[in-house]
Amino acid sequence: MSIPYSLLLLLLCLIKTTTSIVTADRKTTTTRHNRFREAPQFYNSPDCPSRITEEEDQEDEDVSMLCSDNSVHVAMTLDAAYLRGSMAAIQSVLQHSSCPQNVDFHFVASVSTDTQYLYNTISKSFPYLRFHIYRFDDSAVLGLISTSIRAALDCPLNYARNYLANLLPLCVRRVVYLDSDLILVDDIAKLAATELGEDTVLAAPEYCNANFTTYFTPTFWSNPSLSLTFEGRKACYFNTGVMVIDLERWRDGDYTRKIEEWMELQKRMRIYELGSLPPFLLVFAGNIASVDHRWNQHGLGGDNFRGLCRDLHPGPVSLLHWSGKGKPWVRLDASRPCPLDALWAPYDLLKTPFALDS
Repeated sequence: MSIPYSLLLLLLCLIKTTTSIVTADRKTTTTRHNRFREAPQFYNSPDCPSRITEEEDQEDEDVSMLCSDNSVHVAMTLDAAYLRGSMAAIQSVLQHSSCPQNVDFHFVASVSTDTQYLYNTISKSFPYLRFHIYRFDDSAVLGLISTSIRAALDCPLNYARNYLANLLPLCVRRVVYLDSDLILVDDIAKLAATELGEDTVLAAPEYCNANFTTYFTPTFWSNPSLSLTFEGRKACYFNTGVMVIDLERWRDGDYTRKIEEWMELQKRMRIYELGSLPPFLLVFAGNIASVDHRWNQHGLGGDNFRGLCRDLHPGPVSLLHWSGKGKPWVRLDASRPCPLDALWAPYDLLKTPFALDS
């Protein structure tokens, strides 16, 4: 009896997550939960705007702060397998923010994940952090996922960014989406303030020198009705690991459904090979607001096959992104780091073995 690919995919993702968390009964003390140290608390500079007004009631403070126009909203996915990277990313955002107390984190986790463990872990390391965890129903996307060139790209949580407008509160109008394998070395408020113009939905660094045709199959390009998708658009590759998204415009344009329609077509005829990225390109490429390349020095994890070391792109750096197969924490643990992994290490909150019982 053959197993449906969607079920096999879910099982593989669950195995990956479970292996990263527990190897013994939860009632015992013999677990392999990663334990993280508490991060230092970072405070707003004196000129940071208040997130609430004097007229607002104390009981409405939480809602007012969440919906404040002075908040910077950051969205990330969260799971056990990438938790160490997520913790480093959070630390980097706060450390380099001029108004860290004005940053709200919105974490999206699979319904199959132990969200209580994730909540407790983050709360322990960042007891002062304002954050929310939203449970993402894998079934919403599981039947739409096609196999890609790397199994890790096929986990349903990789597609959660398509559903941020449905998951986050309606009062959150703009969000910065970040992958878990990156660190910031600049103030995230600068990125969040990216000008979107009158009707643009999202902003991201564009890479127009990349060979755009390689992101789609010959089947796509040989079909006139499909290849004409990009007619009249200066379509360039952009990496979906760093984006500024106007959630109001996303909802108004029903962009989640537009992405799903391309994924449905992919199930019928193979038009791309690379996971969750191509549907974003099909919908948005050529219609986004450009962001300076300094905000996504991507590809530091190498390619999707071998994860070899890479150098920085020329120019200034505000964000380093280990997209690709190689992750800095894995290479550091294996004592085979790439030179740039040393830039990630200072943000790593994982306790060293000799400090685990402290």
